[in-house]
Order: sequence, then structure tokens, then C-alpha cells
Amino acid sequence: MSDIKLFQTQNGTLTELDSTSAPLERSLQTQFERNLETLLGVRFLASEYATTHGGRMDSLGLDENGYPVIIEYKRDRSENVINQGLFYLDWLMDHRGDFELLVRDKYGKDLADQIEWSAPRLICIAADFTKYDTHAVKQMGRNIELIRYRKFGEDLLLLELLTAVSTSTANVPTVDPATGQPRPNKYRSISEAFAEAEGGLSDLYADLENYLLGLGDDVTKKTLRLYFAFRRIKNFACVEVKTSLNLLRIYLKINPDDLDLEEGFTRDVRGVGHYGTGDLEVTIKSHEDLERAKPLLLRSYEAS
Repeated sequence: MSDIKLFQTQNGTLTELDSTSAPLERSLQTQFERNLETLLGVRFLASEYATTHGGRMDSLGLDENGYPVIIEYKRDRSENVINQGLFYLDWLMDHRGDFELLVRDKYGKDLADQIEWSAPRLICIAADFTKYDTHAVKQMGRNIELIRYRKFGEDLLLLELLTAVSTSTANVPTVDPATGQPRPNKYRSISEAFAEAEGGLSDLYADLENYLLGLGDDVTKKTLRLYFAFRRIKNFACVEVKTSLNLLRIYLKINPDDLDLEEGFTRDVRGVGHYGTGDLEVTIKSHEDLERAKPLLLRSYEAS
């Protein structure tokens, strides 16, 4: 386990806070489920969701990019929560209609229609993982994240992303549970748009991607139908490639009220519909714009 220390400042004196990695209790699972969007960027759907094979998924949700998410909590060191979660992932892919109905009943038909089935996620949360756990996840080629938690006193919770494996899979069409038929896509995918990008725009995007991925080993990239999402535990940058305008649009999780907005470069989109997540829109037309945007990209990354 990495040696993480947290200190409290009081009257100019630093005091180290005691930490604990006690086994995860049901009360902490409940706390996670009540705050999934804040902690993991995941909308809560169900707790202890029963499968037809007699198993129970600890928590079930939908992330900010539309991916189904299974969350399993490892309560003791010997529990093989990763293999159990993989079994649930396969079960979920065979029961997509059940999941879509669950989303529709809780959040409405529009959100259910936007579910991304290309790469459902498994998040495993524990007080600790072994080196064999982290090695195994890297070999599996599935979208699995290992998150370690530590509690400091009664009021502070630390989450540490140990391993995040992001796979690129073929696009799986969304199926209408009523008819069993794939739903047609109304818009060109981001991959189709990127394929049409001219050399200058492709180079600009490549430099942007290299910068975002280089911000940390914990950054992963997701290719969705209409945008690229860069995230740590949660999204911090969503990128659209606008070939018709020869520019990139980036959406960041920064409060626009904290900036002096520049027309044509930064825009408050809290009341404007857009793909991806984030309240600040940044328009990149040149490498000079990208250089100006880098402090904002870093700021969103650090806040995620």
C-alpha cells in the first residue's frame, strides 16, 4: 500500500490524521450509493440487484458517458471480487433489455436510448488489493477499475485509483427492448467525423490527445459515438471533432464563473445542450489556442 499521509492545520500547527483501511462495511456501501455521482460520476440504479443465476450485484449504475457500471465491494482480502464482477459483466451483456428497462423506469426513455453497450465497466472498491489483483486486471482486456479507499477520522474519505484498463471494442448497437432490433444512429459517429478530418485538424487533435494522456498514468480515453472522453475516476475533458468548422470543442469541468470568458475561445454552456460532460466549452482552432487552453485542461484534470 502506498504511504499516504493527511495533515490538518490548526493554529499554525500540522497534525497528522489517523487513517484506517478497515474492511468495508455495509454502511460504507450505502454511503457510496447515496453519493455515486459525486464520488464516481455514476448515476445510481440499484443495490443488491439480483441476477437470474442467483447472484447479486452490489451496486448497479450508469456513468456520465452512458456506460453501464457494475460496482463490487471487496469486504475481505481473500474475496475474489474481480472474477465475480466479470461473471456479472457477461450476464449483463446477455440481459441488456433488463438493464435498459431499469434505466427507463428510473431516469426516462431518453437516457435509456443513449446507453453505450460497447464497453460496460466494472469498478471494484476495497480497503486494499494484492499485487496479483492489479497484474491480473491488466491482462484481462476488460474495462475494470480498482479503487482503494482510506478513511481519515470520521469525516474524510480518500479514493485512490490503482488500475484502470480501458479497452476499445467494436461499436455495439443499442437494441430496442420492445422489438429486439438495433436502433438507428441519427448522427455520424466521432470516428466517422475524425476519419474525414483534414491533416491540420488531425495533427491538432493528436497534440491535444498526447497532452491529455500525458497528464498522468491514471488518464484513460473512451471513444463514444459522438465524442472522445478523457477521465480519471470521472470525466475531466470531452472532445468533439468539428470537421465542417475545422476545429475542436472541449468540455471541461470548470465553473465558468471562475474565469474571464473570451468570446470565440471559452463559453459558459451550463444552459446549452451539448454532448459529453462539463460546464465550460473551449474552442481550439490552432496550436496557439491549444497552448492557451493547457492551463484549463490541467485545472480540470486536477479537479477530477
